[in-house]
Amino acid sequence: MSAYRTRLEASVETIRWLLLQGLPFRGHDEKESSLSRGNFVSLLTLLSQHDPEYSKVVFKLAPGNCQLTSPVVQKDIINACAKETTKAILEDMNGGFFAILADESADISDKEQMALCLRYVNKKGEVCERLLGVVHVPNTTSLTLKSGIESLLMEHSLTFSQVRGQGYDGASNVQGSINGLKALILEECPQAYFVHCFAHQLQLTQVALAKKNSDCGWLFVDVLAPLLNFVGGSPKRKEFLREKQAQRVVEALSSGELESGTGLNQERGLGRPCDTRWGSHFKIILNVLDLFPSILESLDKIGEVSNAIDSNKAQALTHLLMSFDFVFVAHLMVSIFGITNALNVALQKRDQDIVNAMAMVDVTKINLQKMRDEG
Repeated sequence: MSAYRTRLEASVETIRWLLLQGLPFRGHDEKESSLSRGNFVSLLTLLSQHDPEYSKVVFKLAPGNCQLTSPVVQKDIINACAKETTKAILEDMNGGFFAILADESADISDKEQMALCLRYVNKKGEVCERLLGVVHVPNTTSLTLKSGIESLLMEHSLTFSQVRGQGYDGASNVQGSINGLKALILEECPQAYFVHCFAHQLQLTQVALAKKNSDCGWLFVDVLAPLLNFVGGSPKRKEFLREKQAQRVVEALSSGELESGTGLNQERGLGRPCDTRWGSHFKIILNVLDLFPSILESLDKIGEVSNAIDSNKAQALTHLLMSFDFVFVAHLMVSIFGITNALNVALQKRDQDIVNAMAMVDVTKINLQKMRDEG
């Protein structure tokens, strides 16, 4: 019995560490002759090598039917850890009110999964956000999502009457004022005020308005998108850009145009902007303007060594980048996004309050209007 308990403790300690780090357990080949046996077996081996008590009861020294390393045993221990973690969260809430944060996404097997987080004030007066659980939903309609949230809350003896806030993304199935998830929960609990992420909302608003402007749409859709697809679509083309960028940095350092130091002159990339990633459009324009000479040189190099089709694409992109329209619109977008990006960064701070946030919104609007009138 003592050996069984020690063996179980070794497996539990191993699993606890892997869970805290969010690491996978299983390896492709867990045989003793394998060089990569997976994180669980490797960590358990390391633990037994440094603890004489564990080394006496694990692996070969354990009975063949009681090694406590099988996937079934691992899942049982993981479920026990999940229950203990949830129990600690509920005790920390102490039966108080909370807000719910939910989002849905398809997993690798294309099954819709919904994650539910609770936001509450603990016994120490600290604001906490904790994951309550992940539940499978057959579809993403508002009724299905509400049913999934309600079942998950009831599973832990929680009800909608304790909800004092709700937050989701900008999808219509959750934000709809008539049949959306927000409205359905408000019917049961009028105190569950809906709060949209301000920075997220600002980013989506910027993108929506930018797409309506022909010049801005031309910049992102007709110039930057083909450039990112062409240069970023091949490791060889990326390497051309890295080489040209490194050459220019070395030349600037030798001539004294740039200063050397820790964290300075980092390599810049051409990552694709995302409608929901804060500041990504601003960052890509800044990077393109900063790498402008390197990009032109790399396009020339690509045109020299590539086939006729890629060479024509490189020349077409060069003509677009060299045009006055591109340079003017790009610098105009830098000025506009520079104003809104400061607000974006400020709204993402954890210690931001609503009064200060509204004041910063007013300042941003004033600066944009000033740019429109006098810029």
